[in-house]
Amino acid sequence: MSQFTIYKNTNKDTSKAYPYFMDVQSSLLENLNTRVVIPLTKKKKDNRQYPESLCPIININGKKYILLTHQITSVSVSFLEAVEISALENKDEILPAIDFLVTGI
Repeated sequence: MSQFTIYKNTNKDTSKAYPYFMDVQSSLLENLNTRVVIPLTKKKKDNRQYPESLCPIININGKKYILLTHQITSVSVSFLEAVEISALENKDEILPAIDFLVTGI
């Protein structure tokens, strides 16, 4: 499992609201049976305005999604089966968003 990999949410009860999860846990902790993830939701005109410093926009297959950093959580490794894409190119937006969530700066 690689940090900044985006996985499809295969749970039928939550996949409409959160179609993807991004793995943000360091690969150095691969032996754990859980991963720290951030849900993504589709960007729509009627989305509440989220500060981009906390919730950057990520492009997945030509569509825009909001990284809901404030909803960071952990899931079982078995939950993350369907790899969609790597967001490593967005690392410089993702890490400051996590830092802003934790430190406020």
